[in-house]
Amino acid sequence: MNMDEIRISGLEVYAYHGVFPEENKKGQHFYINAVLYTDTRKAGKTDELSDSTHYGLVCEEMARAMKEQCFHLLERAAEYVAERVLLTFPLIREIELEICKPEAPIALPFSNVSVKIRRGWHTVYLGLGSNLGDSGQYLKTALEKLSASKQIRGVKSSEWIRTKPYGVEEQPDFLNGAAVMETLFTPWELLDFLHIVEAEAGRVRKVRWGARTLDLDILFYDDRVIDSENLTIPHMDMVNREFVLVPLAGLNPYLRHPITGRTVQEMLKDLRERV
Repeated sequence: MNMDEIRISGLEVYAYHGVFPEENKKGQHFYINAVLYTDTRKAGKTDELSDSTHYGLVCEEMARAMKEQCFHLLERAAEYVAERVLLTFPLIREIELEICKPEAPIALPFSNVSVKIRRGWHTVYLGLGSNLGDSGQYLKTALEKLSASKQIRGVKSSEWIRTKPYGVEEQPDFLNGAAVMETLFTPWELLDFLHIVEAEAGRVRKVRWGARTLDLDILFYDDRVIDSENLTIPHMDMVNREFVLVPLAGLNPYLRHPITGRTVQEMLKDLRERV
């Protein structure tokens, strides 16, 4: 979906970022260009500032973020400022941020050095499961840890369902569900975070499809298609798993698979007709 833009150009900030000690001590001028991706429709109809993002406050926040920390790399400064804006102003879905350093210590004629990044919130659907110990508590704790991360917001879960094990049948029944959320994590950062949450729940990876205290799978990440050595999105086997599709349909039955174009509701119907 195309979003509206609020543009800020040439915001001047005197700050202390650089690899060399004199840069950290004396400081220099930096200039920020930013594009804030948001929906301005409601503000355009109501003419109320409360329905928009106050770009003056955004400028103040970016300047504050630039001044309160001292980073060696412009890349780190850009990440820090972009994250601050996204965490502070909930109506901003994405930000394109450029930090310019025209006084960089380069012993050749030049006009400017800059780093430009684009960061934003991503919609993610997860599958959750547990069949060892107090499964309900493990799932509840997992949702709490997701919600506690500043990189994640708006966690909403499906109802839990009791299901028979998949793959290895000689093990306890599972408690399964799904969750939807928004995150600033990349897919691989999110995977690492989920593995930490699983490990804190005592998850041990010994037998494929075996019993586990907690299982967290990325089902969808926006409409991204990823096929790497350690991560496949959308989840490769979800079309064969009723314990995934049922709770997922409870959250969003019309969510479409980015490859097949089929909705979760259609995938569930197809699966039930096959078995």
